[in-house]
Amino acid sequence: MTSRSTSFSAQSPRRSSILDRGISRRISTISASGSGQHGTAAGNTEHELTEEIEEIKRYEDFTTIDWVQDAAREQLRRRARRKENDAFFERDGRLGWAQMFRESYEAGQAWIVVTLVGATIGLNAAFLNIVTEWLSDIKLGYCTTAFYLNESFCCWGAENGCEEWHRWSSIWPLNYFIYFVFSTLLALAAASLVKSFAPYAAGSGISEIKCIIAGFVMKGFLSFWTLLIKSICLPLAIASGLSVGKEGPSVHYAVCTGNVISRFFDKYKRNAAKTREILSACAAAGVAVAFGSPIGGVLFSLEEMSSYFPLKTMWRSYFCALVATAVLAAMNPFWTGQLVMFKVTYDRSWHFFEVIFFILLGIFGGLYGAFVMKWNLRAQSFRKKYLTKHAILEATLLAAATAILCYPNMFLRIDMTESMEILFRECEGGHDYDGLCDSKNRWKMALSLAFATIMRTFLVIISYGCKVPAGIFVPSMAIGASFGRMVGILVQALHDAFPHARFFSACEPDVPCITPGTYAFLGAAAALSGIMHITVSVVVIMFELTGALKYILPTMIVVGVTKAVSERFGKGGIADRMIWFNGFPFLDNKEEHTFGVPVSQVMTSEVTSLPAAALKFHQLEEILTTSKYQGFPIIEDRRNRILIGYIGRTELRYAIDRTKKEGSISPNAKCLFSQPSSTALQTPSTAAPAITFDAIEASSGQQVVEFSRFIDPTPLAVHPRLPLETVMELFKKMGPRSILIEYRGRLVGLVTVKDCLKYQFKVEAHEAAHHDSTLDERQQKLYDMMSRTADWLADKVMSITGGRIKLGGGRHAIVLESDTRDPRDHLSPIRVPHDILDGTEDEDISGVELQDR
Repeated sequence: MTSRSTSFSAQSPRRSSILDRGISRRISTISASGSGQHGTAAGNTEHELTEEIEEIKRYEDFTTIDWVQDAAREQLRRRARRKENDAFFERDGRLGWAQMFRESYEAGQAWIVVTLVGATIGLNAAFLNIVTEWLSDIKLGYCTTAFYLNESFCCWGAENGCEEWHRWSSIWPLNYFIYFVFSTLLALAAASLVKSFAPYAAGSGISEIKCIIAGFVMKGFLSFWTLLIKSICLPLAIASGLSVGKEGPSVHYAVCTGNVISRFFDKYKRNAAKTREILSACAAAGVAVAFGSPIGGVLFSLEEMSSYFPLKTMWRSYFCALVATAVLAAMNPFWTGQLVMFKVTYDRSWHFFEVIFFILLGIFGGLYGAFVMKWNLRAQSFRKKYLTKHAILEATLLAAATAILCYPNMFLRIDMTESMEILFRECEGGHDYDGLCDSKNRWKMALSLAFATIMRTFLVIISYGCKVPAGIFVPSMAIGASFGRMVGILVQALHDAFPHARFFSACEPDVPCITPGTYAFLGAAAALSGIMHITVSVVVIMFELTGALKYILPTMIVVGVTKAVSERFGKGGIADRMIWFNGFPFLDNKEEHTFGVPVSQVMTSEVTSLPAAALKFHQLEEILTTSKYQGFPIIEDRRNRILIGYIGRTELRYAIDRTKKEGSISPNAKCLFSQPSSTALQTPSTAAPAITFDAIEASSGQQVVEFSRFIDPTPLAVHPRLPLETVMELFKKMGPRSILIEYRGRLVGLVTVKDCLKYQFKVEAHEAAHHDSTLDERQQKLYDMMSRTADWLADKVMSITGGRIKLGGGRHAIVLESDTRDPRDHLSPIRVPHDILDGTEDEDISGVELQDR
């Protein structure tokens, strides 16, 4: 890998390059201030030219969008529309009804899209809630009156038992076996569908969506097929019992919905900056329908998802979340009028002496997040290195092992959302579950909750990241709830043992003093904050989820302590760590860099540049064919390297194709990129009128081709001694694809986001070199042990069945014979190795070239 290009292991086969992305800002330099017919004609010509380029140009897969150029293109589009309206007024003196309708439609397109997207997300969420609950209950029993009803619907209105709902058998081992079979089959179906039809549907999707909203192009990740398979497989994965949640994938399918619907509108089909606003709103709606928390969803999108969140995006996010939750409430999937499966209300208040235990829960949340992120990344590394070919088998075995381990425990056997509902409740009012509130069972319940906490944590570490739709929100909340309830039970036992101690003097006599359910509630908030490193949105989500207005202050205390503890172990939650692990080109606003080096130590000094007047036509075509760069700096000549401008690859290819189409061009024709001296110092808003291709055709016999109208005369350029931290801030705030480095007007280099990240990863890799080598050895030993176990199991099955059943294809094969590798297996969203960016990848890695420029 050269220092100017990065090869990513792609998630689709190597595609033939269409025309590369990037509308040059030079297109927007056409005069918009000219008056009269000539000015209007020039503006219309440039607008038509831009539209024609847009028809043939699409954002290339695994490239970074240049937000500066996107903004310039949007300004050009608006200016062309204004000129069109001005010309209409000049001719007719009034605006016709049809034109007024078109203008109104143009202005209200965003709200139309947001409304359609919100309604669709709400409908999809209601469908998924119903299906997920039924599939989760069908593992334990069935409804005799109607097989398609889950337990709560089947037993609707029943107070003392439910005769309509039957367990599969009265024999406990048989129920255990049926539970195991259902879990295994559901996971097998989910993994098979994901691998066969939409590999992008695996995982949570939050980290990838953060990169997409920031400008990284991943074609297919938000496609209709991904939306369909994610919606089908998410209930299967949740019901299989895997320690995964639906809230992260809810954000993914919501954003997929927004992307699919917005593609029907030209305003969003052609402009990524506008699409980013819709995607941010969809992320808010996804969280809103998952938690029944519209305001929490907006804050989550602001705090976690979007690196760019203007006020208009906040309003659209709010409206989209409002529509989605309104539709979900109208669908009423739980027949309770609630947006979520459970709604908890606490009648009693808290006491100040409990703050000590609240702080303990906050410390647990921070430690839990750090522990799970550390070991989950190690599990992901092992999965990527050794289990890539066995995605279906891995998910199936994980579900089978989870069913075996979880069924004996009363809190692990049931769905995690139902488990939280039970743990959050107050004991008064008949809310008891298998003796949870019985004082005689306190130590038994405390031990059971401790086991559930430890086991669920282990299962989350190994399950999050397997190739099924998998989130980590609800599993983390369930872990925090079980730990919190355990702490609440112990505190309650402590109070009962010493009721007259001064520590408990604030408790009123003959009134329950400790409410263990509130500790479960606060523990869930702590674990969610610890794993995601979010604060404000967690407080709002938990408030909207439970309506516990009295517990906002304890929630803020717990989340604040969690945040303080989490920061001691590194910045960024699991989504940010996965971005780093996958090597996506994403600069996180949360990170503070102190490299202490100038940008000259990071830049690419060997830049392929184009001289202003020294290239022949065939040489230019050869450069365009042999290089994959997204653009080229224009210099005066190769000797003095005076920087003149920058031309995008798409514009250059378009100009060459149009020139060849318009007339016969000699291979030795001279290519001119230099600006006329009269316009050399003009800004993009005050450039000279266009030169038409008719003029190029007429002058083709002169052996000269003019490209100056396509260059950007004012590219973003900085001094080589500018600190690297400042350059990274420019990338974060402005979003250019590349920044040129010039010294006294001379081009000396070029820097991209990936250059900055390569340097950052190199520094981090140098600090952790010894640790990585030790970890590799341990992973190899673990894989060898798994291979030997699989071989032993395969031999036993073959000997018992007389060779009729074979597991694997021979020694050291742990895959079923039917589990042959799909040629699209490398499309998995967790396929980009993090060492790509530091240049250590193998030369034979297949995939699409991700160009820096």
